[in-house]
Amino acid sequence: KLRVSEPPNAYDFGQIINALNANKDKAACADLLTATDPKTLPVLLSNKLEGEILLIFIQSLEHYIAGKDPGLAYQHLFYLSKAERFKVVLALLSKNEKEEVQHLFDLLTESHSDQYSLEDLGSLKEVYEL
Repeated sequence: KLRVSEPPNAYDFGQIINALNANKDKAACADLLTATDPKTLPVLLSNKLEGEILLIFIQSLEHYIAGKDPGLAYQHLFYLSKAERFKVVLALLSKNEKEEVQHLFDLLTESHSDQYSLEDLGSLKEVYEL
C-alpha cells in the first residue's frame, strides 16, 4: 500500500496521481485527497487534469470520503471544478462516467454537512452539467 501525504508541488502531485491511476488505487487516492487541502487542487493539478484523473477522484470521493466526510467531498468537487481543463474534461465524459458523478452528488444530497447547503450543491451540480 502506498503511503500518501500532501505533495509539496504540482510535479510531485502529478507523479503520485499517475501512479495511483496506473494501479487504479482508489483507496490510496482517497488518502491523497484527504491529505490535500481542497483549495490547493487547481494549483497542484496545473494543466494536467484528464478524464481518467477526474474519474479516479470522483470514485475515491464516492467510495471512501463522501460517507465519512461529505463536507470534504464537496470541497474537493468545488475546487476540482476550478482546475484548468475542467470544462474540456467534463465535455469528454461518457454517459456512464457522468452517471458516476451524478451518484456522488446524490450521496452528498442525502448526507448533511455544515460545509454546504442544498443550494450550494445544486449550483455545483450545474457546474458539473448534471
